Amino acid sequence: MAFGINRQELNEWKRAVQNGEIAFLTHYWIDDRFPDSRTVTKAGCQNVEKLSAWGEQYGLKKEWIDQRSGFPHFDLIGQKQIEILTKEKLFSHIKRFRLEER
Repeated sequence: MAFGINRQELNEWKRAVQNGEIAFLTHYWIDDRFPDSRTVTKAGCQNVEKLSAWGEQYGLKKEWIDQRSGFPHFDLIGQKQIEILTKEKLFSHIKRFRLEER
């Protein structure tokens, strides 16, 4: 379940993904499989090969791409999420969701 974003942000992410861009969407999240994680960043791109190549630089495997939603993406959580957001210079995501406090 996603919290902390609005419809416009979601639609902008979807549009960027469909346009073949590597796009990021961070939101609050509750998932019983990951009880210690309160946020997730979706790093998506409609071009799965481009997304896979992007993910390789961060040690992400192509088979980890979630393609069920029609918007292929990696789910980034925990320290890997913070590492990638920092390297991608997405400091606004880190600040907005208070990820630096972890």
